[in-house]
Amino acid sequence: MPNIKSAKKRVKIIETKTLQNSMIRTAYKTAVKKFESAVENNENVEQSYKDAVKAIDKACAKGIIKKNTASRKKSTLSKKLIAVK
Repeated sequence: MPNIKSAKKRVKIIETKTLQNSMIRTAYKTAVKKFESAVENNENVEQSYKDAVKAIDKACAKGIIKKNTASRKKSTLSKKLIAVK
């Protein structure tokens, strides 16, 4: 446990930022899963693709995932989208 006031404050800030990061990470993983289930069911594929790409871009902008990881995931999703069409 920190004893200094500024260290206590940093602990609180880290907890809130960790929560925010996990929310963004969960949102992008959920969007990708929704896209994959939409591909299996052939319904709302394009809209779920747009949502997934948006969530990936948001996670990348916030620093949750790296740029190359985001690019790789978007590429994989676009290949699945093309295969459905």
